Amino acid sequence: YGEIADAVGEGCPPALHGVNHYVTSERWLDDRLDGYPAHTHGGNPWRRYADVEAVRACPEQARGPASLLMEVWARYQRPLAVTEAHLGCTREHQLRWLHEVWGAAHDVRSRGADVRAVTAWAAFGTHDWSSLVTELRGDYEPGLFDTRGRHPRPTALATMARALATSGRFDHPALAAPGWWRAEPAADGFPAPMAPRRAHGPRSVPRPILITGARGTLGVALTRSAAERGLVCRGLSHEELDVRDASAVGRILDQIRPWAVVNAAGYVRVDDAEIDVDSCHRLNVQAAATLARCCADRGIGFTTLSSDLVFDGAKGAPYVESDRPAPLGVYGTSKARAEARVLAIAPRALVVRTAWFFGPWDNWNFLTTSLRQLAEGTAVVMADDLVIGPTYLPHLADALLDLVIDGERGIWHLANAGGGTVADIVRRTAERAGLDASLVQGCPSARLGYRAPRPAAAVLDSERGRLMPSLDRALDCYLGTRAWERVDAEALTA
Repeated sequence: YGEIADAVGEGCPPALHGVNHYVTSERWLDDRLDGYPAHTHGGNPWRRYADVEAVRACPEQARGPASLLMEVWARYQRPLAVTEAHLGCTREHQLRWLHEVWGAAHDVRSRGADVRAVTAWAAFGTHDWSSLVTELRGDYEPGLFDTRGRHPRPTALATMARALATSGRFDHPALAAPGWWRAEPAADGFPAPMAPRRAHGPRSVPRPILITGARGTLGVALTRSAAERGLVCRGLSHEELDVRDASAVGRILDQIRPWAVVNAAGYVRVDDAEIDVDSCHRLNVQAAATLARCCADRGIGFTTLSSDLVFDGAKGAPYVESDRPAPLGVYGTSKARAEARVLAIAPRALVVRTAWFFGPWDNWNFLTTSLRQLAEGTAVVMADDLVIGPTYLPHLADALLDLVIDGERGIWHLANAGGGTVADIVRRTAERAGLDASLVQGCPSARLGYRAPRPAAAVLDSERGRLMPSLDRALDCYLGTRAWERVDAEALTA
């Protein structure tokens, strides 16, 4: 305080004190270095210590924004404003942090502090603040608006800021659960006392996101991602809910009362669809339409998944959302018809097109099976005339859930930026994994026994916003999991 007073002088007091406080601003310093990762070790000329986030190491010692605002008020007795309120995280945690700061400002104001404003910082997002701008990674964090499209796109944060500024109130189903800094702590292994989180009184049971097809590849990814993010979700398999049965769907919706439904169910056997047209149509078209209608009747947000196979590959460039579908096979036709039916029934529905999944939780995707064979010294034969844009499942799940929270509608393309032939992508991945890429043999797709026609080049791009990291980043993330070295016995025998 003395230094500030000396700097401004008694005759020039500040009109307002600005407080920039972040979730991780409060630090826990511990001289027991052995229990902490090396990157947390720091110190000064006199002492060595680990410097970690108080909310992770000992949550009971972290006071939070209300306590800190009261401390500033008690010391300076001058008008206050929160001049930065931002969190680089997934959308629901961004909402939860701004909501907590807003509540803290009103709390201390009710106790006599002269709090004038809360500023939602980073209206248009930030670049590389994940490293405090010390590295040029290209990491982008959306703020009130997401600028990765042709025009700034308002996120749920913008809706929240507008509501708070005009009415002082905002509600969203994602706010029913606590932020990660208020949830049960993870077992970080720190020696600091891991006390229980503060009790914040009884909470109502949050309305969930309902995910159909929960045992499928995408359903598993979505439920895992939602759980990691603290989003309450309920996953139902085909055995638990026949999505073709309107009565059953209606009963489940009335019973569970979800605020959003994501349809990850459907017919996925592209080649079998050529000789099983009726089943493919019922699961991909009729079921999606049934879910859309039941959700629309109840005012529930609805999202369904579509595919790059709605295109014929003749464009000669990546496809964007406004390109006209021209499917080649039965599966692609079913997805194109489902898109049209869903948006006709529920114009506010979200339709996400994606392609060629790969990820750490699926034993059967093209990369995991290929790398597993290469690790055994077995040659792999892949198409060298099909240009694809693969999608890393964790990235897809996170981007999709952000769009659901934002209340987005219409058709969106979600795929990692970049592409190549199937054979080339497997070779690139093998080289990064330290495997023998020469064992990857390219051949025309006509020799691979496909029954269904495939587009020669159906890479997805977006005119609405490139929300996914690059394919190179996705491959690095995937390789870090060493998924091909693990075999999920249950999945292999399912």
